[in-house]
Parts: sequence; C-alpha cells; structure tokens
Amino acid sequence: MAEIRIGGLQRLSSCDWPGELVATLFLQGCPWDCPYCHNPHLIPPEVEGALDWQKVLGFLAGRRGLLDGVVFSGGEPTLQRGLPEALRAVRALGFRTGLHTAGPYPARLAAVLPLCDWVGFDVKAPFSGYRRVTGAAGSGDRARESLRLLLASGTAHQVRTTVDPTLIDGAALAQMGAELAALGVADHVLQTCRNTGARRNRPVHLRD
Repeated sequence: MAEIRIGGLQRLSSCDWPGELVATLFLQGCPWDCPYCHNPHLIPPEVEGALDWQKVLGFLAGRRGLLDGVVFSGGEPTLQRGLPEALRAVRALGFRTGLHTAGPYPARLAAVLPLCDWVGFDVKAPFSGYRRVTGAAGSGDRARESLRLLLASGTAHQVRTTVDPTLIDGAALAQMGAELAALGVADHVLQTCRNTGARRNRPVHLRD
C-alpha cells in the first residue's frame, strides 16, 4: 500500500492538465516557501485530517470511463516517497497520470517520469535568483537539473511561470526566457500572480 499524504482532492478539473478532464490530488508537504503560494496549508509535511488513500482509490475506481486522468499536485508531490507506488496504482485503474512539480528533488523526479503521461513544470525565476523566491539555498540548481531530466525524457509537458512583479521584473523574465531556450524549452507559459489568498503576509525564511 502506498504511503502517501493527501491534503485535498479536486474531483473534477479541466485546467490542471490542458485538454484533459481530470481529478486532482493535492499532496501534503513542500520544501520551498514561495510568498505567492496559494496552498500554504499544504506546505507542512504532516497535518491532521489527511484523506485516506484507499478511499481516494475507491472514488477514482468509480470514475473510470468518466475522467481522462489523475493529476498529482501539491505541495510538492515528489517530496513523498510513496509517489511511485501511488502513480502505479492510479495507472492500474486505467487512468493517465499527470504531475505538477517544481523540481526540488531531481533524482526522485527521474524515478517517476516513466510513470507520468504529462508533467506541468513550474519555473520560479532565473535559476540564479531562485533563493529569493523559494527561501532555499541551491533550489535553482535543483530545478535546472530536474528540468533537464524532464526535457531529456521526452515526457509531454508544459513549462510555466507564475509572474509576481515584486519578485520578477522584465530583466529577470528576459534572463529566464534565455535560460529556458538554451535548455531547449519551446513553449513557456506565463501565469498572472493572484494576490487573493496568497501567503505573502508571511516573510520567506532563507534556509541553508
């Protein structure tokens, strides 16, 4: 049985995987601390009231033939070591699998890419400026390596950035675009930052 902590379930979504009708699982825990995060309740790795995995599987079994796939979002799904087994369980039900990740764990991402039909990869900033956004030292190097692994895998994907003008200005956007183009990213989607519900009233704490 997969050991996986689920902080939330969107039973039906048409926006979490472009062109697909999916259920979205929001996995608990994230090692980064972005000020514009709209799911701050998912940052702690342990919380009370997590959804029971077997009950979630039962719900998904009842949606076979109605949904195209299941997206594992977060939080940061690759934080959880039970992710590979959970992906296999969902595929065994006949669903295609999607993953939302920012790439903090390159080796773990590489391990699950063969189990994913699509990946939504979040790029936070120019790689040299990641710590200002995530609060974590070395996060830019980890994200760049994860993106390199994703591109090399051939897995269908979308690379996107939430543009917070207090963190990313025009020069940073240009630098980021050049870095992504050099890696071979052909399509980079920019998303407008929504202030409503963001956690920017709490400062980012830099961590070594």
